[in-house]
This record gives sequence, C-alpha cells and structure tokens, in this order.
Amino acid sequence: GIELVLHNGSCHYKKVRWKVQAPTSVIAWKFNCSDYSMRGNVHFVVLYQRFELLGDLEQFITIYTFGTHTVKYTFYKFCGKTSFYTLGLHPNGIAVTLACLDPRTFSHVEIHNFENAVI
Repeated sequence: GIELVLHNGSCHYKKVRWKVQAPTSVIAWKFNCSDYSMRGNVHFVVLYQRFELLGDLEQFITIYTFGTHTVKYTFYKFCGKTSFYTLGLHPNGIAVTLACLDPRTFSHVEIHNFENAVI
C-alpha cells in the first residue's frame, strides 16, 4: 500500500491546528467556481478518520455555507482562513487547504484544475 505520513496544518495565526495522515505525494485540486477562484483555494481530500483537530477549538471555529449548502467551510473567526472544510463531492472526507500545511512533509504535489465546478 501507499505509505502515509503525518502532515501538520493550521490557520494563519496557528490558533486552529490539525494534522492529517496522507501520502508524501498528493494530487491537489483547484476549482474554478467563483468562491474558490476568489480565495485561491487549492486542496486535497483525506478521510475523516485521517484528520485530527488539535485542542479544544470549537469556540474559535465558524462554519460558512452557500448555494446548495453541501460544502461546509470551516474557518478561524479571527484570521478568516479556511484551512479545512467538508465537500459535498466527498461526504466521507475533509478537504485540507494545501497552503495551510507544512510543505516540508511533501515529496511531490501535482495540482489539477477542476473546470465548471458547481458546489
């Protein structure tokens, strides 16, 4: 099988911290919908059981949703960074924002464009 390593992630201020188990080589996605384009978000998806929020952070996290309400954007109330969120396309997974992860734990990242994304 594919070897998984721990990748550490956080919001801009490092208040919301989390870790994921994922390969060192990943395919990340850049959607072209209006919201993703404005935020410049590039992400990859891990299964819920491979994601762990570190600490008791519920008071600092807010959920934002729009359109079909299938995507649940999770962001830190103070810096506004969406470092992880749930996608309607992957109901058993968490999308983690590539820019919010420590790049030193990756050997290769390939970015694919997802055209005509409707979320």
